[in-house]
Amino acid sequence: MLNDPRSHGLWEKTAPAAPVTRALDEKVSADVVIVGGGFTGISAALHLAEAGRRAVVLEGAEIGFGGAGRNVGLINAGMWVMPDDLPGELGDVHGERLLDMLGNAPRLVMELIERHGIACELERNGTLHCAVGEAGLKEITERAGQWQRRGAPVTLLDAVETAKRIGTAAYAGSLLDMRAGTLQPLAYVRGLAKAASAAGATFHTASRATSYTRSGSQWTVRTDGGSVTAPWVIVSTDAYSTGPWESVRREQVHLPYFNLATRPLSPQLLSSILPGREGVWDTKEILSSFRMDQGGRLVFGSVGALRNTGRAIHVAWAKRALKRLFPALGPVEFECEWFGEIGMTDNALPRFHRFAENVVGFSGYNGRGIAPGTVFGRTLAQLVLGDIGEADLPLPQTDPKTPAFRPVKELYYEAGAQIAHLAGERL
Repeated sequence: MLNDPRSHGLWEKTAPAAPVTRALDEKVSADVVIVGGGFTGISAALHLAEAGRRAVVLEGAEIGFGGAGRNVGLINAGMWVMPDDLPGELGDVHGERLLDMLGNAPRLVMELIERHGIACELERNGTLHCAVGEAGLKEITERAGQWQRRGAPVTLLDAVETAKRIGTAAYAGSLLDMRAGTLQPLAYVRGLAKAASAAGATFHTASRATSYTRSGSQWTVRTDGGSVTAPWVIVSTDAYSTGPWESVRREQVHLPYFNLATRPLSPQLLSSILPGREGVWDTKEILSSFRMDQGGRLVFGSVGALRNTGRAIHVAWAKRALKRLFPALGPVEFECEWFGEIGMTDNALPRFHRFAENVVGFSGYNGRGIAPGTVFGRTLAQLVLGDIGEADLPLPQTDPKTPAFRPVKELYYEAGAQIAHLAGERL
């Protein structure tokens, strides 16, 4: 996007076209103005439009420009935090409510895809959280037990079954989560936008919000070319926030993450590497993830930014890592490469903010945006519609707070990933 092949890589190459939009160049009114064209904002627009409300979406760049169009494409249930730890972090009411909502969130994603006929390479065969060594096995065993006690369809697999499903003996075991799956994220968010547009929502791209003011019960959100006036504002800009809601970006520490896609693999390799098309990530602190796309390309990613010295280091590391995991691949060449930023909060949990009366938003997805973003978008629509109140939300209201030494931490993550990958996989 924006003439940068490393912003969305394979996803832009293979996604259906986005709906036709234009920049805002006039003054308009609506029931709700939504700032941000990712999973949360577009899900909110879809659910509001289906309820008969006039929803106008302002996107500063293009639909899916932020994390929505760059991520790995894993439809995960839950967050990074262990299930039993959420009540301690959020209190019993919000903790259990969030667990229930996010545990069921992949189902909403898949239902929307089916209902609206979204062509986004949906795979329903689950995900595999893979254990690296004994420490990793202990972690996923505990996680499996906590989810199973809540009735979730998760299964702990031994090393033999894991190797059969993935095609490598590198892992001590894995946690199979059948609630989860994979999709083509840019295709999904564009498909959501087409569905929302068909339901009556309006989209304006290249329309970055620059300010907002209130007059009576109405808010006016301005861009360089026009404005939208509405009684409600939904802020869904998350880690890519700028302008009036830059505090959302400042609240998060950015973690760079890259993905590389091979050329389509041969039928023989496809029969032995991820034959079930599960999405995979491991338990390393600097984790790796991989999955197959519908065209038979292996998409492999990890922490790091493909810029400056980082590009050569991360690409070389990925080739070594894939050679160790899947020797039958032979010499690996990558067809596409791209990266983006994951916004990390201090407790790895999302946030609900009320910036002013009737100005609300969720943020802080910590690399788990597809399912949470979709379900939180619906939740915001329900709040605006009056179907629920703030007391019914899955998160308590908090004010954005900038963590100490945020810029230093971001430099540390980017440089640390380069150091780790420069030395990694050389044995």
